[in-house]
Amino acid sequence: MTSTGDRTWGWLGSTEEFGRPPEPNEFIVIPKSEIHCEKYAGSNHAAHCFIYAENNERVFDIYNPRASILMQLRYDGYFGFPGGLIDAGEDFVSAVNREMVEEINLNTTIHSVNHDDHIISHWSEKKNLVLHFYKLKVNMTDLIEIERQASLARDYGTEVLGTIRVPLYTLGDHYRGFPVFLNHNFIGCSRDQLIAALTSLNILTPEEIQLALNANSRNI
Repeated sequence: MTSTGDRTWGWLGSTEEFGRPPEPNEFIVIPKSEIHCEKYAGSNHAAHCFIYAENNERVFDIYNPRASILMQLRYDGYFGFPGGLIDAGEDFVSAVNREMVEEINLNTTIHSVNHDDHIISHWSEKKNLVLHFYKLKVNMTDLIEIERQASLARDYGTEVLGTIRVPLYTLGDHYRGFPVFLNHNFIGCSRDQLIAALTSLNILTPEEIQLALNANSRNI
């Protein structure tokens, strides 16, 4: 019988620790002024991107989505943002643009991230890992084209299993929609990254985000 490879790591074992579920408050925010400090120079670094477009076209003629935000289903079953580990000698911005070419087939001659697009950085001392998060704003026409092109990416079907949009609305039971989405499993601190982006870009108010975080299935 041919081995399925299940319950083994193979070459993925060299980085699998980065995908282990974080402990509560494991990732701490690094001020932007400190991300190049010597303290973090010996850490592993990764960079990811929040791709979004303003969108007020109502879903089912009921819910205003406010924005369309792209995330992806990863090979390990977690949700996360496009991006990945930074190679030796590579800067954060070059890395996130390279990763978006590999993972979603992004045409970086049209859309690319620069240093001013930085949103937030987090550090896990336990994993010796720094995660940098950037934004890329596009219009809805371009976002739809990015979705279409994603299935042609080099890493589609291996590292990336599909592109999804985040449901930012909440249904009548006060739970289904965005609160349910927040209860999925996210890689690293990508849930915190999502919330940070929604807040800093004024897509949702802090009150709306807190309502979603507080919601649970007992409301149904």
